Amino acid sequence: MQAQHIQQLFTRYKILALLLAVAAIWIFFHVATEGAFVTPRNVSNLLRQMAITGMLACGMVFVIIAGEIDLSVGSLLGLLGGVVAVLTVNLQWSTPMAIAAVLVLGVLIGLFNGVWVTRMRVPSFIVGLGGMLAFRGALLGVTHSSTISPVPDDLVYLGQGYVAPMLSGLLGVVIFAALVVLTVLRRRRRAALQLNQLPWWTDVLKLIAIGAALAGFITTLNRYGGVPLPVMILVALLAVFTYLGTQTVLGRHIYAVGGNLEATRLSGVNVARVKLVVFGIMGLMCAFAGIINTARLAAGSPSAGSNGELDAIAACFIGGASMRGGAGTVHGALIGALVMASLDNGMSMMDVDTYWQYIVKGTILVLAVWVDVLSGSQRD
Repeated sequence: MQAQHIQQLFTRYKILALLLAVAAIWIFFHVATEGAFVTPRNVSNLLRQMAITGMLACGMVFVIIAGEIDLSVGSLLGLLGGVVAVLTVNLQWSTPMAIAAVLVLGVLIGLFNGVWVTRMRVPSFIVGLGGMLAFRGALLGVTHSSTISPVPDDLVYLGQGYVAPMLSGLLGVVIFAALVVLTVLRRRRRAALQLNQLPWWTDVLKLIAIGAALAGFITTLNRYGGVPLPVMILVALLAVFTYLGTQTVLGRHIYAVGGNLEATRLSGVNVARVKLVVFGIMGLMCAFAGIINTARLAAGSPSAGSNGELDAIAACFIGGASMRGGAGTVHGALIGALVMASLDNGMSMMDVDTYWQYIVKGTILVLAVWVDVLSGSQRD
């Protein structure tokens, strides 16, 4: 009986547990830093920092759901960020042209990785490991191992700009209204299909909690210039990929491929094409993250993206993605990214030694996978 309760806690209420963990982390660091952690300025910086890992996690979660892994995303982020700096600074391209070129390049490189996995049948772990080394070497070659700066002001704005407070409030209202509509539509659809669903008051409480959190974040961020533009871009990506994962045929196929590869292939799904698309999405997210990282730093750095793949993978596992594939959500991965960013930010503010930061993050990653193994063994 106790094992069943543990299973229910980790499966049905995993997101709630994650949010409580975030709250506990924030309270701890707020007390430990004597009230300096939960301030408008630090929350703004924290979310801006988290946005880059979150963008990588948006793509990585689909890779993991499909039963694969990609270790090259940190180096690819650095390479694509370096390319956009070279195009805008050295070659004097306009910012829109450089961004478009880098986004296309990111998709092509992601598809290239996917071809090695699907057509050449090289394990994704090896493809990612090779890419980690090759892309890092390409970055050093493109930048000549030196920082490229200053990038144009309109590019810098993407990483350092803010959304006006009034527009931030309006967007918050729109997001909340969309959540209400989607909740009502989901309940009606399940009722029409005569599927079991939780009582209506649980959804009301969930919406109230989301609305309160949304209002609190927007109010806090508006006290320090407004919502950072990278955070708003991340919210847009969250909406797009949540819809992709839950409301499209491609999304269902991604979950099916990771859940039972052979059964999915026998049902007529082109498994290779699904995985190819997943790696293409991952390349696109590396391009977004690389562009925003260069914009935030106002320069292209040869060390950009170091350990980015570890943070992205950890964010996905902390957010509930299963190492066996077939399970995970975009919003869970972003909460995991928030956990990682909060740990980085809080320990830096406390002047914790770097080696302890690595130890803490590594321990949390192992614990997250252990929770996945525990819940999986209970299901079996």
